[in-house]
Amino acid sequence: MKSRFALGVVVGVPLALALLGPLFTGGPGPRAASFTLGGGHWLGTDFVGRDVWRQVLLGGRSVVVVALAATTLAYLVAVPIGLAGALTHRAWLEELAMRPLDVLLAVPSLLMILLVSAVFTPGAVGLAMLVALVNIPDAARIVRAAAAEAASRPAVEALRMQGETWWRTAVGYVGRSLTRTLAADAGVRLTGVLYLVATAAFLGVGVEPDAADWAVMVDRNRTGLYVQPWAVVVPALLIVGLTMGTNLLVDAQLEKRKRK
Repeated sequence: MKSRFALGVVVGVPLALALLGPLFTGGPGPRAASFTLGGGHWLGTDFVGRDVWRQVLLGGRSVVVVALAATTLAYLVAVPIGLAGALTHRAWLEELAMRPLDVLLAVPSLLMILLVSAVFTPGAVGLAMLVALVNIPDAARIVRAAAAEAASRPAVEALRMQGETWWRTAVGYVGRSLTRTLAADAGVRLTGVLYLVATAAFLGVGVEPDAADWAVMVDRNRTGLYVQPWAVVVPALLIVGLTMGTNLLVDAQLEKRKRK
């Protein structure tokens, strides 16, 4: 119980700051000297003299919203493809659905994002779509593998003999049997997506160079790490807490259900 509460705090603090922080920022206020402590600034100032605490409150929403949108979009595409590949009796249809994804799977995720961003300049929406794209192949393969095991059960054959529709068989039985697998995968995938979004933002993909973004804060303020460490340490800890805490919290919930 205590461990789950602690994990909830680890995830809840950065999540609350990300989603609710912009509501409590107020005006930007005057700028001070770069990388200074005190002077009414709780966490000091950043590389251009902005208040670090205000930047922290503003900088999480972009990371969290893009990561959640990318994860959701990836599953919206991967689940139907995986179910179709597992439940179809036509080998050519399965090949048509799965083989193009293998090509995407062969290209490293970050390299794909950097290659596309070298041609087009993606904003937040574009970054979410790119991150979703590179996550679709392995998500679809996981769905297909789990669905294929469920589709081989006698209950599915019985549903087919009863004349049940493909939709009822795929969603009503096979889809429900994937819940635990998808929940476990979602925890790991969201962690990877958060890492990928933060890394892309760190490299300047999808965000402006001086944007209020936790990953951008780590990148732009690292030159003053030994002078004013809070401008780097705080956003970095928030990203780590959100990624690791989310994964551990999902694992704890799955373990709790397994014991029941």
